[in-house]
Amino acid sequence: MIHSLFIINSSGDVFLEKHWRSVISRSVCDYYLEAQRANPNDIAPVIATPHHYLISIQRSGVSFVAVCMEEIPPLFVIEFLHRVVDTFQDYFSDCTESIIKENYVVIYELLDEMLDNGFPLATESNILKELIKPPNILRTIANTVTGKTNVSEVLPTGQLSNIPWRRTGVKYTNNEAYFDVIEEVDAIIDKSGSTVFAEIQGYIDCCIKLSGMPDLTLSFMNPRLFDDVSFHPCVRFKRWEAERVLSFIPPDGNFRLISYHISSQSVVAIPIYVRHNLSIKSGEQGRLDLTVGPKQTLGRTVEAVKIEVLMPKCILNCVLTANQGKYNFDPVSKILHWDIGRIDVTKLPNIRGSVSIASGANTAEINPSINVHFTINQLAVSGLKVNRLDMYGEKYKPFKGVKYITKAGRFQIRM
Repeated sequence: MIHSLFIINSSGDVFLEKHWRSVISRSVCDYYLEAQRANPNDIAPVIATPHHYLISIQRSGVSFVAVCMEEIPPLFVIEFLHRVVDTFQDYFSDCTESIIKENYVVIYELLDEMLDNGFPLATESNILKELIKPPNILRTIANTVTGKTNVSEVLPTGQLSNIPWRRTGVKYTNNEAYFDVIEEVDAIIDKSGSTVFAEIQGYIDCCIKLSGMPDLTLSFMNPRLFDDVSFHPCVRFKRWEAERVLSFIPPDGNFRLISYHISSQSVVAIPIYVRHNLSIKSGEQGRLDLTVGPKQTLGRTVEAVKIEVLMPKCILNCVLTANQGKYNFDPVSKILHWDIGRIDVTKLPNIRGSVSIASGANTAEINPSINVHFTINQLAVSGLKVNRLDMYGEKYKPFKGVKYITKAGRFQIRM
């Protein structure tokens, strides 16, 4: 399985390394760094070297490179690396280089518990927090004075049961179960506004605060929408295959119950449109006009709208006027950022003005692309609906809530 883990910053420096089976020289990371220099925006997740396999992910400007000595399922390692980053974010609220350096001791303690001899052991956040207490100022001072560590001397009760993701003896005054159905739309729209490609990546995040050992059943109005699914280990897979119902004993606290994919073979509704026009008036001058509006949102408000226009290198500057939000143009990266916020349907956001073009540039090759970011609350763009949530094994009645959110994933419009 995983022999070593190297964490590399954006400058290519290895600032943390952890070895489980045998010590591997950090020079093995040179293969990864060469691939990063060759194509920094598209690094192969698996790199084969003469004696090792390097499996990597990039999150928050930091690269996590796992070194393996034999062939293993790469998606298994990639999923584990993402789980490591998610755990760091849960403990420290972020996973940047500076935060990792500030919490070296807790990071090593977590890595020791998450992998045993290179194999995943404890990856549930609620179990880890019983093993290793999250850092705070008072605990740090007390540990400095007493010489103790954040590691608990008692094994979590859940580790000794056949339900290792849930600790025993959980008690809450208010019993609550919240489910967030979040869908990200990936799409490519061509110049005429036609959809070239569209699909949905979705997931259901849960916050479960229930006493005892509840057994939950979650059903959907239209479960046949799911093309490809991956489950938390708590889900009973045979029940899903037979009835398309999620039956599970949940972990305590926050966790991701299911991730799903709705492919381009289904009809994916596009919730936003951008009317664009870039006209070249003379050899060194042009006009840019963009208008953003909602589309197929079922009356829901489109919020947190941001537009990034990736201009070609021949564009020198933009002098624009926006009727809503703020904009800025970076002459180095050639990216126009327009932060709109909420779309008011009575007055659609518009930005227009002049664009300066370098003299002698081939204007026929000026074809910018637009990246769109947005959020729509209380809407699942796929049409997915939760039918009901039933609880067995406990006598109290919990408070239940479901929230739907649609976001932009990789949403690109070609001009």
